[in-house]
Amino acid sequence: MQVGVSTASLFMRKNNEEALPLLESLGVLNAEVFLTSFSEYGYPFADVLKACKGHVNVNSVHALNTEFEPQLFSRHPRVKADAYGWLEKVLDSANALGAPYYTFHGTSRVKRASRSGKNDDFAAMIEGFDELVKTCKSRNVTLCLENVEWSSYNRPGVFKTLAAEIKDLRGVLDIKQARISEYPYTQYLEEMGERLAYVHLSDINAQGRMCLPGKGTFDFCTLIKRLKDVGFDGALLIEVYNRDYQEETELKTSCDFLSELIDKI
Repeated sequence: MQVGVSTASLFMRKNNEEALPLLESLGVLNAEVFLTSFSEYGYPFADVLKACKGHVNVNSVHALNTEFEPQLFSRHPRVKADAYGWLEKVLDSANALGAPYYTFHGTSRVKRASRSGKNDDFAAMIEGFDELVKTCKSRNVTLCLENVEWSSYNRPGVFKTLAAEIKDLRGVLDIKQARISEYPYTQYLEEMGERLAYVHLSDINAQGRMCLPGKGTFDFCTLIKRLKDVGFDGALLIEVYNRDYQEETELKTSCDFLSELIDKI
């Protein structure tokens, strides 16, 4: 397993072209790049990031998904075509950075009724995701669906249903989002299994506030053991909010904490 940091953890602290050199200076050599707006999708910004990433390995790219991802499933041809245009730019960024994965949310479950899943049209979802997965694969990028409480994969069972029909779909386990969804992360992990590509990590303290791994009460030893049980050997990426720590050097301390646990288990 490789430990790293999502640049989302530095949102509003450092722009991406500053975040990647910072991570390299800290000795954090694995990252996910959180592309924060339309101006950061595709070229020429992709070339800027490529030039400044140094020795940092970019595991994945992550877009501000509400800007276009829900529209990828639109039945309106113009809306869908425009959204696919932005998808192609994100894939340009992934290719430029050498990132094999795209962290994907999908639709937005804005209305309360949509969160229950009672009205989910899985036939339409499978059709939409299959097209997306094939588009990404044609650009040598793997689409990875993340469990997110307010989006497509908001509860256990969604990934299993989609993956049964879409062989190249992979998963991203987000510990924070599992916590928010009020389902045990083990249920998400069980259904992703060998198709789990990487993990987003955070911790939580005794007061219920999110913090960096190693600063709270979450049982990372058990998580790592369970990941090894399913044969996982991918990236563990720290993803927290910028208010969840004080000094940026704490990101490296947290990475070291996780690396030491992996070595011991």
